[in-house]
Amino acid sequence: MEKNLNDSICKEAVFERIYNKYSKDLYAYLYYKYGEQFNPNDKTQDAFVKLWSNCKKVTLSKAKSFLYTVANNMMLNEIKHQKVVLKHQQTQPKDYTYETPEFILEKEQFLERYNKVLARLNEEQRVAFLLNKTEGKKHSEIAEMLGVTQKVVEYRIYSAFNILKKELKGFKIK
Repeated sequence: MEKNLNDSICKEAVFERIYNKYSKDLYAYLYYKYGEQFNPNDKTQDAFVKLWSNCKKVTLSKAKSFLYTVANNMMLNEIKHQKVVLKHQQTQPKDYTYETPEFILEKEQFLERYNKVLARLNEEQRVAFLLNKTEGKKHSEIAEMLGVTQKVVEYRIYSAFNILKKELKGFKIK
C-alpha cells in the first residue's frame, strides 16, 4: 500500500484500503486505552470521516499517524466533556432565595386566606372561577362542560372575582 506515495487518499480505492488496514487496530487501541464508555467505535468512525474531509492535506505516509492522533484527541475531548458534566451534576443548586422572611410569611398567609375565601364560594362560582383562572379554559368551553350558557359562566366568574376582591385586600388577577 505504501509503495506508491503518489496515491491520493481522496481516491475511494485508496481510502478503502486505508480503512480496511487501520480501522480494527484503531478501534482496539481506543478500546483498550479508554474503555467502552467513551464509544471507541464512534471515535474510530469519526477519525476516518475527518481523514476523508482532510484527504488533500494528508499524505498517504502520514495517514496512520493522522488517524491515531485525531482519534486520541477525540477521546481526550470526550473525557474532558464528561468531567465537566460530572462536575455540573455534583453542583448543588442553591437552597436560598432573595425573598425576605416577612415576604414569605405574607405570601403563605395570603394563600391561606385565599383558600379559605375560595372554600366559602358556592360550588358553581368556585368551579367556573377555577376552570377559567387555573386551567385557562375559555368561557365557552366552561359553558359547554357545565351545560349552561356562556352568560351564566361569565356571571359566576365575575361574582366569584368580586367576592375575592372584597375579602382579600390587594387581590388582582390577570
